[in-house]
Amino acid sequence: MAFTVAKAFELVSAAHERSRLAHAFLITGPRGSGKQDLAAKIASMLNGEKEEEADLWGEPVIEENPHLEELEGEYVRVIRPRSKSRQIAVDDMRELEKMMHQASPRGTWKVGVIVDADRMNESSENAFLKTLEEPPVDSLLLLLSGDPEQLLPTVWSRCLHIALAPRSTDQRPELVQKLLQILGKVTQNGLGEIESGLLVKAGLEGLLRERKEEIDAQYHEKLKEEKARYQKVVEGDWLKEREKVFEAAASAEYLSERALLIETIHAWVGDLVRQKAGGQGLEFPEYAEVTSKAVASEHLDVLLRRIDAMEELRRLLETNVVEALALEVSLMNTFGKVS
Repeated sequence: MAFTVAKAFELVSAAHERSRLAHAFLITGPRGSGKQDLAAKIASMLNGEKEEEADLWGEPVIEENPHLEELEGEYVRVIRPRSKSRQIAVDDMRELEKMMHQASPRGTWKVGVIVDADRMNESSENAFLKTLEEPPVDSLLLLLSGDPEQLLPTVWSRCLHIALAPRSTDQRPELVQKLLQILGKVTQNGLGEIESGLLVKAGLEGLLRERKEEIDAQYHEKLKEEKARYQKVVEGDWLKEREKVFEAAASAEYLSERALLIETIHAWVGDLVRQKAGGQGLEFPEYAEVTSKAVASEHLDVLLRRIDAMEELRRLLETNVVEALALEVSLMNTFGKVS
């Protein structure tokens, strides 16, 4: 059974109150279903509990749930895929292992969050099996995955599973909503034109450029704050290392956002195939009329080749290929003329 983020958190919170909290959760669901939001709510519940505050009129103050990045610290670690291959590094997993086994103050939980856990290779998964098998006291592992079948059975079997349902259309990330509008405009007059692929490429690159600028500015501000706070009490080498850490984090977040948009296009083309096959189980039902018209004169074998082009784009972006070139070739084959 799939839950909303609110319902899933309610169940986890109730288990915690009864001292029956599992030591590891595998949180699954499609992109945009709120896996990271749920992880942030759980981590905040364990280590961010405060007495309920009231405003001037005695009404309780409702605090917004923090993002995972805001919760990261000595006892909350967030591991993400990094590098162009978007793999989770085994060294990162070993560092997480060390943190989980270190002592923590009384009442403080050690929380490890593994974003896109299916991007671990066998070495990365094996690196933390000991913690899954023999969890330290007051420790919690949260594995987030949209493709959990890629995980080793030994990992899968040691976690309590929480499946999240897709969010309603108005809960999709703003970036995804903008891309869907672009895809709708491009697709509404059908497929097969050279301009179609170029328009999708231009729109996607515009969104990525805008998001990268926001991410870089965000991490630049964080680094600036750290330098102001610590430059008088630490050595210069430490600040240089922190600069590298922030650069790596910014790169990882950008790659994650890029992957989200690529998966959105992949799902859109999947809807085209589903429309040709009968229109059941659409990922974007609000665009059903657009996608239905788009495939009216398309053959199924051509649509399957368009899906193959998106699969090829996934593979290309895991190599050292120039991003702009990979997008142009693959999106032309996805939306343009197929020979």
